[in-house]
Amino acid sequence: MINLLIVDDHTIFRAGIARLVADEADLHVAAEAADGTEAIALARQQAFDLVLLDINMGARNGFDTLTALRAECPRLPVIMLSMYAESQYARLALRSGANAYLSKDVDTEELLRAIRRVATGHVYMPMGVSLEPTTEIAASHESLSPREMQVMLMITRGISLTEIGEQLCLSVKTIGSHRTRILGKLGLQSNAEMVQYAMRHGFVD
Repeated sequence: MINLLIVDDHTIFRAGIARLVADEADLHVAAEAADGTEAIALARQQAFDLVLLDINMGARNGFDTLTALRAECPRLPVIMLSMYAESQYARLALRSGANAYLSKDVDTEELLRAIRRVATGHVYMPMGVSLEPTTEIAASHESLSPREMQVMLMITRGISLTEIGEQLCLSVKTIGSHRTRILGKLGLQSNAEMVQYAMRHGFVD
């Protein structure tokens, strides 16, 4: 039996995963957490075989939570989930210590396949997703930290710095500092250029 911990700040999504695995004889949702702090507390209290971890959560995002989980349970398999483009975000997730990265719109069979593979100690990548960066990618957004990548994606989706700060529970000044570092690392001058860059590399449509 594969005991799962589902970590997502949306109750409906957690419920959907629970319904999905209910008919699978070898899978069991052992616990749910609405944020990273709760997830870490649960991981300290009981053993899990795999964590399904959302990237976008308020005070403690998925990458912050992953770092803490790795410190507490270094061998615990983790699949990261989000709505971001798989081909770009997968490298960042694996570089941060995840065993797999999947978009939340992945079909049921692939999610189940990924869960079973990762639970047995393997890394799972969706069909058609390459982990080999191009020379330009290696020299640019590959250098962004997980938090910087998250802020960049939110900016390119038209979210204001104030709103980003509220969602991530960070000050506007801190978000502004992230933005400045992102522009510097990518060699860009403005949000408009950041959007163009994101579109060129498939981060946004």
